[in-house]
Amino acid sequence: MVSDRSLEVLRVIVQDYVASREPVGSKSIVERHSFGVSAATIRNDMALLEEEELIVAPHTSSGRVPTDKGYRVFVDQLADLRPLSGAQRQAIETFLGQSVDLDDVLSRTVRLLSQLTHQVALVQYPTLTRSRVRHIEIVPLGPRRLMTVFITDGGRVEQRLVDVSGDVDEEFLGELRTRLNANLAGLALLDAAEKLTTIGVHFAPERQEVVAQIAATLVEQTAENRHDRLLMAGAANLVRTEEDFNGSIFPVLEAIEEQVTLLKLFGEVEGDHHGVAVTIGRENEVFGLGQTSVLSSGYTSSGGGIARLGVLGPTRMDYSNNMAAVRAVARYLTRLLGED
Repeated sequence: MVSDRSLEVLRVIVQDYVASREPVGSKSIVERHSFGVSAATIRNDMALLEEEELIVAPHTSSGRVPTDKGYRVFVDQLADLRPLSGAQRQAIETFLGQSVDLDDVLSRTVRLLSQLTHQVALVQYPTLTRSRVRHIEIVPLGPRRLMTVFITDGGRVEQRLVDVSGDVDEEFLGELRTRLNANLAGLALLDAAEKLTTIGVHFAPERQEVVAQIAATLVEQTAENRHDRLLMAGAANLVRTEEDFNGSIFPVLEAIEEQVTLLKLFGEVEGDHHGVAVTIGRENEVFGLGQTSVLSSGYTSSGGGIARLGVLGPTRMDYSNNMAAVRAVARYLTRLLGED
């Protein structure tokens, strides 16, 4: 049974080791922290923590470092989410508030989160099973070249170039735009794709081939909007912490390039009472990320799409700060997208 004081010793071991990357000994704990007991008493507490496999000695006669289990106890029982500074909160609002569309805001989100945490940042596009068509635009770029613009109610914008087999004029394009939006606006993406397969019957026979080519492109765009995908930033941060990994970091880099793996990991986690899910070390082994910790939180888009964002890094990380940053960015992103 670990005493309250022993848990406090675990807390300072985690905090000091995260700050210094040096194993923590009983003497340094007594010197740096006000426990009001002798170094011998702290050594007894550390022995108890070691028996519970919460800390370990990396070398003979060295100090102690947290184990994956120790980090788990720290996160579950001891980590306090330090509030972000006023400057950090202002940076979130200013940087994300300048976004022009969903792609831009998510790109800005991963860059900002990486800067706030000094970890690899990840953001998942909203799951669009409930998304609906907001608007379709067709822009002429030449006699036989068009750009189709597909916009969902969640603010997702998908653009495609399409070369058609016949000349098109503005009168025809105006009629096509009107009919597409009249028939598709408000429909779920799957229903819109089905409707597009028959849109050509509303036009004269000589126009049907061109309509079919445009409709096929729009069907591809509905499919693209239904695919889950991730944006990532800050891989260089992983290289800077290479000393925290046993051996090469290349297996970790390879694992995070597999979006399917990360999406599956995001799909299997649940947030704690802070609204942040934390998986540590061996808990991520099945995903090829056994030496990393992943912190994530959910956000919601205006179209009802639900997705996650988070950070990935070595198990030796500033959990309190990083959890607070992940939670704050997720909450602001939900609020920002809800205003669209």
